[in-house]
Amino acid sequence: MARASTTSDAFNAVAEPRRREILSYLASGERPVGDIVASLKFDQPSVSKHLRVLRSVGLVRVRCEGRHKFYRTNAEAIRPLHEWAGTFERFWQHQLLSVKKRAEEQMSKLIPASDSTDTKEKP
Repeated sequence: MARASTTSDAFNAVAEPRRREILSYLASGERPVGDIVASLKFDQPSVSKHLRVLRSVGLVRVRCEGRHKFYRTNAEAIRPLHEWAGTFERFWQHQLLSVKKRAEEQMSKLIPASDSTDTKEKP
C-alpha cells in the first residue's frame, strides 16, 4: 500500500519532526515567520515549506499584515491529534501506576516493619 502524502491529513503532516517543533513553538502564540526561523534555527525556505504543509491540513492559520505573515495554531484541527494521543496517555498512566504499585510492594518487602519492641521506651 502506498504511503499517503504528508499533505493529506494532520497525522501525516505531524509525522515530520520539524513540523512538530514548529507547532510546539506556535503553541505559545502567534508568530511571524522570521521569529520561527530565528528561534528554531531552520532556514527560511524550509520553515515556509513546513508552514505551507501545516496550513494545507488546517493545523495552522495565517494572518497577513502588510507584507508580513503571522502564524498560529488551529486548536480545532489539533483536537483529533490530541484525542488520539490521549488514548495512549491513559495507557501509560495505567502502566506507570502499576510500576509504582510493584515498586512500593518490593520496598515494603525489603524494609521490614519496625519491631514493636524497638518502639518501647527502655528503662
